[in-house]
Amino acid sequence: MTAMTVTDEHMNTPSTKSSGEEIRWLSTAAAAKRLGITNRTLYRFIDEGLLPAYRFGRVIRLQQKEVDQFIQRSRIEPGTLEHLYPESTSATSDTA
Repeated sequence: MTAMTVTDEHMNTPSTKSSGEEIRWLSTAAAAKRLGITNRTLYRFIDEGLLPAYRFGRVIRLQQKEVDQFIQRSRIEPGTLEHLYPESTSATSDTA
C-alpha cells in the first residue's frame, strides 16, 4: 500500500505518494468549476459512480487527473448529435 501526503488545504495543491508520483487534489468547488457544473451536479456524479472522489475526514477531494479523464470520457464523438438538429424541410414545393 502506498502512502500519500495530503497537503491540499484549499485547492489544486500537489501531494506526493511514496513512489514519487505527484497527486494534484482538487476541492469540490475547484472540480465543479473545472467541469463547468454546479456542486450539486458534481455530488450527483460522485454518488452515481461517474467520478471518483475521496473523503479525508469531513473533506471531499478529487484527483485532477481523474477529473481530466472524466472530461475525456465525456467527449462527444462527431456524427452522434444529428438527432438534435433535424434537417429542415424546404419552404418551397417541388410541384410544378
